[in-house]
Amino acid sequence: MLISDVLRSKSSGTEVATVRPDESVRALLARLAEHNFGALIVSNDGETIAGIVSERDIVRRLHEHGARLLDESVSSIMTVDVHTCRSTDDVAHIRGTMTDRRIRHLPVVDEGRLVGLVSIGDVVKSTISELESEKEQLVGYITS
Repeated sequence: MLISDVLRSKSSGTEVATVRPDESVRALLARLAEHNFGALIVSNDGETIAGIVSERDIVRRLHEHGARLLDESVSSIMTVDVHTCRSTDDVAHIRGTMTDRRIRHLPVVDEGRLVGLVSIGDVVKSTISELESEKEQLVGYITS
């Protein structure tokens, strides 16, 4: 199974919610809540990646800086070293990468353009679906 298959199965598909680096953390929180996402891609144009910011990033920085963080810019808390994958990557490989690097959200980039975002939940769901399909095929083979 490929990452493109995972994107097709998602209700949001290739839609990626982004936030600009100059927006406030308060605006970021509103967008996360609006879309019910755990992370957003930081981008000036919706196609290139400047960074990524997750709920975990926000919580850690709130603990360090307190409520004044809400008025700071997203660029002050974003992760700039963003690991990405391609839509043609194998889900098993990406699952390993996400596990090894402890990454919960991975932007999908094709030809330098942001085309999607997969979460560890998306990857696990696709893996379970694939295993269930294989099980059904094996049971069918054995019982026929």
